[in-house]
Amino acid sequence: FSGVLAEDVLLALLELQEELAATTAWVAGRNVSLQDVCYAPLNPSEPGVADCAVSSVTQYFQNNRSHLALTAVQEDGKDKGTVDWHDHLIYCV
Repeated sequence: FSGVLAEDVLLALLELQEELAATTAWVAGRNVSLQDVCYAPLNPSEPGVADCAVSSVTQYFQNNRSHLALTAVQEDGKDKGTVDWHDHLIYCV
């Protein structure tokens, strides 16, 4: 995988999303954060940052860098190999 699907790009995207989720601004006399303005269909009355709908390739890994780093041993008959985020992404899409 290369370009926007390279691991270093995905990690940078996760870092950017974390920074944006922590961003606040002073508006109309109060501190406003992402959870105040995001679309949170599963918890619309009192959303937390984790409730905000995110449309990103990193969502395939639950926006979690440790999920992106996971590997597993997989056996298919006598063939044995290691699967990682590449395989997970291919399986999902």
